[in-house]
Amino acid sequence: MPTAESKIISITIQRSLKDVYDFTAWPASFARWASGLGKPLGNEGNVWHFEGENGLAKIRFTEPNEYGVLDHYVELPDGSEIYIPMRIIANGTGSEVQFTLFRVPGMSDDKFAADEQWIVRDLNKLKALLEAQSS
Repeated sequence: MPTAESKIISITIQRSLKDVYDFTAWPASFARWASGLGKPLGNEGNVWHFEGENGLAKIRFTEPNEYGVLDHYVELPDGSEIYIPMRIIANGTGSEVQFTLFRVPGMSDDKFAADEQWIVRDLNKLKALLEAQSS
């Protein structure tokens, strides 16, 4: 597989690394902020099934860890798989959430830009959810 173009999308959340990680490490929580995954339908270990806009998606999540790593692999209905690196990093009393977007082969500039904006919206929703909980 050739090297893909990528963008790291980051957002600062005024909650501790532990708070952000504890919330986001539970895959069912993704349904509250990650609009692309859709409704969680259950799991078999670290593999979760979500009802997405294009049908059933299987998502394999990284096991819980002490490093803030939330990488996941999304298997689309057509059988293709997308790797999504995601990290929670301490930033003083807050945290940075970093999401790496890879351009998949054949993706247009417009689609790549649209996916970036979609991720920004989702991360802003995560920020609003978590910062509202601290009030």
